[in-house]
Amino acid sequence: MVSPYRESRLRARELVEEHAAFVEVHVATPLEQCVARDPEGLYARALAGELSDSTGVSAPYDEPAAPELRLETTGRDAGACVADVWAELLARGLLGGSGL
Repeated sequence: MVSPYRESRLRARELVEEHAAFVEVHVATPLEQCVARDPEGLYARALAGELSDSTGVSAPYDEPAAPELRLETTGRDAGACVADVWAELLARGLLGGSGL
C-alpha cells in the first residue's frame, strides 16, 4: 500500500496485524531522483504548478518514523532494492525459499 500519511499507515498496520505480519518498507528517494526517474513527467508538472495535491511537492509526505526496512535508492538499481526486500522478508520468516 502506498500511503503518504502516517495516520493511514498506522491504520493499515492495525488492520493487517489482526491477520498477518506487517512490514513497512520506506522507499527513501530524494525528490530530485523522483523527478529524474519519472517517465510520465508528473513531478515536473507538479513542480511547474500544473498538478495539485502531488505528494512531496504540493501535498505533504510523512516520512515513516520506524519502518521495518528503509531502502535508500539513490545510486541503486531496482534489482538491488528487490533483493533487500526479499532478504528482509526471509529474515522475518515470511517467505519460503532462499533467494530470487
